[in-house]
Amino acid sequence: MTHTLHRKGTADDLSTDYVMLCIRAAGINDGGSDAKLQEFLRIAMHHAPKNIGSVRMNMYSHKPAEVIANAHAVAHAVFDNQQAVTQALRELKEADLGLSVVVSGILNSVNECCQQAGLKRHTVEFSLGIWGKTEKLPSNDILEVTTMCGHAMVSANLVEAMVADIKKGTKSPDGAAEELASHCCCGVFNPARATRLLTAMAGL
Repeated sequence: MTHTLHRKGTADDLSTDYVMLCIRAAGINDGGSDAKLQEFLRIAMHHAPKNIGSVRMNMYSHKPAEVIANAHAVAHAVFDNQQAVTQALRELKEADLGLSVVVSGILNSVNECCQQAGLKRHTVEFSLGIWGKTEKLPSNDILEVTTMCGHAMVSANLVEAMVADIKKGTKSPDGAAEELASHCCCGVFNPARATRLLTAMAGL
């Protein structure tokens, strides 16, 4: 899966941003997979995720219990530190759900998490950046926020509106980040990181 590979930001900032994805292989291990995806999300919830989601809902558009109950085809969890990722991987290894688990993040950090969890990494995918008429893109600070939604459901205009509301004092950075997170239907948006980015953009 590549929709979580293109998050923009500094190495420092991205060191607090990890997306975990659990997915079935259609026609191979999809029998009973929804129950296993639900268990994946329950395990993720043991380790204080910043977001969870599945297909059309996340924990800022629906209650976590609803997200878990409706998990289908693929599930996601977002963490902001290596320790949580490592502990979640250890528990997933013990659970042995029989589904693929992918972790997106800074490669060295993800490698450390896998090693500490007693896992051997299978595959690596890299983002080669953005090609084409990049002058048409929003500014980098906006892209750092919008690229946290791999399906482009968080628009640059909405981010700008949230920053304007924060400057006016009609929205808090936390509230603005949660509103943005609610639009990322599969739940890979990291509102904790978004709060920091929006705060900086608002000059606070």
